Amino acid sequence: MPAPVNILGLISRTHDTGLALLRDGVPEVIYEEERFNREKHTKAFPDRCVEALFSNGDIDFADIDYLTIPWDTKALAGSFYNVVTGELPSSLNLLRPAAHATQDGAVVNLWMRLQVALRRKLATMKLPPLIQVGHHDAHASIYFVSPFEEASVVVMDGYGDVSATSAYEAAGNKLEQKWRLGFFDSLGMLYTCATQHLGFKPFEEGTVMALAACGEDTYVDKFRKVIMLEDEGRFRLNRDYTSIHTHGLIRPFTQKFIDTFGPAREPGEELSPRHMDLAYAVQAVTEEAVLHIVRHIARTQPSRNLVISGGVGLNCVANARILRDTSFERVWVPPCASDTGAPLGSALWHYHQTLGHERGFELTHPFFGKAYSEKEVIAALNEAGLAYEKIEDDKELFARVAGNLADHKIVGWFQGRYEIGPRALGNRSILADPRSLKVKDLINARIKYREPFRPFAPAVLMERAGEFFEVDQPDPYMTMAPRVRPDKVDVIPAAVHVDGTGRIQTVRREDNPRYYSVIEAFGDLTGVPVLINTSFNKHEPIVTTPSEAISCYLRTEMDVLVMGNIYVTDRNEAARKRVQAAFKMAG
Repeated sequence: MPAPVNILGLISRTHDTGLALLRDGVPEVIYEEERFNREKHTKAFPDRCVEALFSNGDIDFADIDYLTIPWDTKALAGSFYNVVTGELPSSLNLLRPAAHATQDGAVVNLWMRLQVALRRKLATMKLPPLIQVGHHDAHASIYFVSPFEEASVVVMDGYGDVSATSAYEAAGNKLEQKWRLGFFDSLGMLYTCATQHLGFKPFEEGTVMALAACGEDTYVDKFRKVIMLEDEGRFRLNRDYTSIHTHGLIRPFTQKFIDTFGPAREPGEELSPRHMDLAYAVQAVTEEAVLHIVRHIARTQPSRNLVISGGVGLNCVANARILRDTSFERVWVPPCASDTGAPLGSALWHYHQTLGHERGFELTHPFFGKAYSEKEVIAALNEAGLAYEKIEDDKELFARVAGNLADHKIVGWFQGRYEIGPRALGNRSILADPRSLKVKDLINARIKYREPFRPFAPAVLMERAGEFFEVDQPDPYMTMAPRVRPDKVDVIPAAVHVDGTGRIQTVRREDNPRYYSVIEAFGDLTGVPVLINTSFNKHEPIVTTPSEAISCYLRTEMDVLVMGNIYVTDRNEAARKRVQAAFKMAG
């Protein structure tokens, strides 16, 4: 039997750095640096990811056949040159991360050589070839682990090497780019700039999407002049309103934009109806542009399957409209649609597109992060000074937790390998009862401390999803927000957003037996096979280790902590004070 082909994908020096190990076309490890260094959307080189990958001894540097990065640095340098020569110098602000990315190849090679030198004392050890993959090619390559034998693929993000929007046709083990739009005509970048204009930080676009549901259509017609739709699925940003191409995030909008939509909201300024109405317009017109693009793809490509990737793919409201309002019959969005999935995509592109290997793996779950043993869990609890109970029988554990949830208790749920991407999907989750609005208020007041208009996501057993939501396909990764059925709105009010939608997660037993079982037990007890699922964190990256889970449990007001079969309700004051002091000291 031939030796496996091991490809290590890396992304660094731009946001959401990390790595993916692909072994014979099968993802074995997908790590994100923020989960280890605790800096959200970190740009740090993923050295902690690399250390975690190689520390267990299952694979060594010498076993890696190829290194891939999700940037074509030559193409990116050309885009950078065009900006410098064609626009004002202040546009460099926008492309500073891209400029760093053009150095990725040299950085990866240098860093790996240093690691080899330090660990092996063999500075001359031969390293594997470094393969550069176009950024949108890497995003599109998530198709190779989709459930489809053939599909159309659309990539929409802030920017890639040469474009911010690309369309592909996919069949078997091949992808072909069919067309792409301009570098600065970017829905992703516009949404980010609008997020900033509304007083939120970049990467808080989901907050604007939630706020949009609270607004009215006051500015929609006017915002249609900002995103101008053209023939053949094209659009452009109206430079009478936008200056992203010249001033990036420093001053993305012109005086005309400000005169039309009002000044930027200051951080901490009370949200007014104007802000809500502007958020409504941003979301509504973005949806129109996305539908415009996707309908053109549907008209010009034969497949009725669609794969969506890139950061705009995290817009679950737009995704639900694609499924509802276009001729595509199946829509699939991976859990790592943003740059967290780019290292995996670059490895998949090289394995299938370049090396020509056939497909044989489907991504049916997101659990490719690091796991921790029961021994490590108990050691962390002992160090924290917490009492615990081990419940050997799984059925008893699930029934106990279901009873806690039915009593409106809030449960920290820590199991197995952590999930990839920005959303907790059942292994690093906070669980709660969806049947009472009181529970939603409790989570906000006692744990998450976030804006009250932001919704919480419902997790539902796959075979019961159609009873509660207007959806007829799986959505295991919280990538769509379909409407809650009218007769169920009062049954699960804590899971219903103000516009009547819910960002669902469908759960199958075979994908996550323990998570499925606790939802099933809650359904058996209450008649409602739905739970609130929100990320296990408090203004920080989702917890990775047992110690981080314990810290978050004690720094908030969760009622129960479950780690594997270890059940915790102890919240003694001494442990709480130690955790608070340690967290404060850590910054």
